[in-house]
Amino acid sequence: MTTNPDSPTLITVPPREGDGAGRAPEGDIVLRVSDLSVYYGAFRAVRNVDMYIKRGEITAFIGPSGCGKSTVLRCFNRMNDLIPGARVEGSVTYHGIDLYGSEADAGEVRRRIGMVFQKPNPFPKSIYENVAYGPRVNGTKRKSELDDVVEKSLRGAALWDEVKERLGSSAMGLSGGQQQRLCIARSIAIDPEVLLMDEPCSALDPIATARIEDLMQEIKKEYTIIIVTHNMQQAARVSDSTAFFTTEMNTESDRRTGVLVEFDTTQKIFSVPSDERTEAYITGRFG
Repeated sequence: MTTNPDSPTLITVPPREGDGAGRAPEGDIVLRVSDLSVYYGAFRAVRNVDMYIKRGEITAFIGPSGCGKSTVLRCFNRMNDLIPGARVEGSVTYHGIDLYGSEADAGEVRRRIGMVFQKPNPFPKSIYENVAYGPRVNGTKRKSELDDVVEKSLRGAALWDEVKERLGSSAMGLSGGQQQRLCIARSIAIDPEVLLMDEPCSALDPIATARIEDLMQEIKKEYTIIIVTHNMQQAARVSDSTAFFTTEMNTESDRRTGVLVEFDTTQKIFSVPSDERTEAYITGRFG
């Protein structure tokens, strides 16, 4: 790919440990996607996606609206199962286990691969009960054990010091940023390995967004994170790897279908992308 010297500059990304290390060793791969296509009825929303997710990293999905970022994200914990008419073709494996095979239970998949949504969605319960809900459903009954899980999870979400004196208060009284961190605490309370975050900061102000970004950097030591974001600066700041999606016209349906254009280290995607479409999006020439 040639770069026009008069074109907008690409986003500068500080090097991270491991950048430029090439393909991931198989033992570092948590999730692998092979020739993935997702349909809603007869419409193919995204096609032929191939990528992998490495342990202990933050992977960002970027691209224009409607390009399949959230659709692919929801494949990792089978949330698309809940949409009538949705079906998946190709392969999505978790530590080599086919997530859509007979040996994978959807409930267990969602326990191991948690999700934080775009808009904070705390339950209309107390702060304590929001965090204790998942462990209680999964069999933890003793209050002393629940107390430990709640404190550990709230500390993990950098929220404990702000709410420890009002655990019995309604979660609905928290600020938007606090509610989103509570949702993260609720997700990690069931001890997942992977956290999916679907535009977790889009409804937050810059200060709350910075808190969430800092938190992501702290918890990636324990959790593999995949984030969908429309904010390219955010992707550049927080992620280790980046996948850029776009859309192409499907002549059979006369509708646009999502495609994965490029997947690589964030350093490479934002400085020397291999595909001209990636450069055009990152520099603001389209999207």
